[in-house]
Amino acid sequence: MLDGLRKYVIQQSRSNLTRLTKNNTKTLYGSIDGELIAYPNSIRLSFSMEDYGWYQDQGVKGKTSGSKAPSSPFRFGSGTGKKGGLTKGINKWVRQRGIKFRDKETGKMLTYKSTAFLITRSIYHKGMRPSLFFTKPFQAALDRLPTEFMEAYSLDMQKLLNGIMKENFKQNGK
Repeated sequence: MLDGLRKYVIQQSRSNLTRLTKNNTKTLYGSIDGELIAYPNSIRLSFSMEDYGWYQDQGVKGKTSGSKAPSSPFRFGSGTGKKGGLTKGINKWVRQRGIKFRDKETGKMLTYKSTAFLITRSIYHKGMRPSLFFTKPFQAALDRLPTEFMEAYSLDMQKLLNGIMKENFKQNGK
């Protein structure tokens, strides 16, 4: 039963990434994994993925505005994240997608670096909307479990999701 849940969450999360066009390099897609371990008196189901996947899923509050992701546990400018990580990621994304803005006054194309800077600055201040590419299938899978099972193990969706995120960050040295 739980192995089926694990497989369902992984498959649906990957499908959501593709459907939401967030599968640019397939790195996040390929990193989504789950592990089920049965102990004599308990079970352990854990999921892992690239760290930025949790930010994509939960969204990130901006430095000056949290309106895009009001319930996200993440916030830009908190001092806990990797310095330059957003800039590096957006720079790579802009180049892969071939995105270049135009200068309003001259009409000339801006460089990839300038375009990436403008996008990064906007995301940093305004935040990033949650995609819930992982949360929705996870919730749907939990909803499929029999009520007796949920009560027997006192499963709470938000506690489980927070535990999975914390465990993944711990494994990756964050």
